[in-house]
Amino acid sequence: MVMERENRAPGAWGRPDASMSLLADLFAGKVLDPGYAEAATRRAAPGVAASRPRRGARVAGLLIVLAVIGLLLAAAGEQVRRSEPVAARQRARLITEIRGRTAESDALQRRLAALRSDTERVREASLASSDAGRRARGRLARLSDAAAATPASGGALVVALQEAQGAGQETDGAGGGRVYDQDLQIVVNGLWSAGATAIAINGQRLTSLTAIRSAGEAILVDYRPLSPPYTVTALGDRELLRTGFAHSPASGHLRALKDQYGISADIHSERGATLPAAGALRLRYAQEETNG
Repeated sequence: MVMERENRAPGAWGRPDASMSLLADLFAGKVLDPGYAEAATRRAAPGVAASRPRRGARVAGLLIVLAVIGLLLAAAGEQVRRSEPVAARQRARLITEIRGRTAESDALQRRLAALRSDTERVREASLASSDAGRRARGRLARLSDAAAATPASGGALVVALQEAQGAGQETDGAGGGRVYDQDLQIVVNGLWSAGATAIAINGQRLTSLTAIRSAGEAILVDYRPLSPPYTVTALGDRELLRTGFAHSPASGHLRALKDQYGISADIHSERGATLPAAGALRLRYAQEETNG
């Protein structure tokens, strides 16, 4: 121990507590190494440091999901854009075909009417040559009127139905402002019950076998499509028809259509109206059975 002291250089001997300087610095709050401070901070608040990577991962995942959704929407929009011209062309082609077939049907109807007129003249000439023929001609005329096989004319009550403004443009399929086949059926039945002798809708003559139906958004009378406005013309005594129709359930139905859906109904009389003959008639026969 003495030799060690003697070998030290002069002034090399320091404080007696020099060997405890590290502990003294720690107790004094000094930090010798920044790494120790960072480690101590992480130990003091482990949730803060651990939450940062997790939050960053969630944000990155959300961005990825949004990017995928954006790509899917863009692809769907592009597909719709490409299919729109095809659908438009197909719709235009179908409309053109329908109009062409309707024109052909109208032409055939006119030819049929001309042939019927020629047949009627020949039949009248043949039946007028004998008394039996003249009796048969009178009976045939009465039956033809009942079957709507010949044109009819006279005073009439007209009921014109006009759809509400914007009808047919609904996107939810409700179509409350449109006229439906059952509406025309109610009006026609009300006119028959009021004493009508002949009825036509938009020039289409009705018979006891006429069907008023709908196909999609179109109303069919004997399978012929009609377009609004719908004009129902009923021949008969005009005052009797007006009074009877006003007291029928059909009149109340028209008021409800006006109040609830904006469908207007114009009811007026005409001094002289002419209704065409009905289309092709389906003849049906009945024969009484005899025993033995």
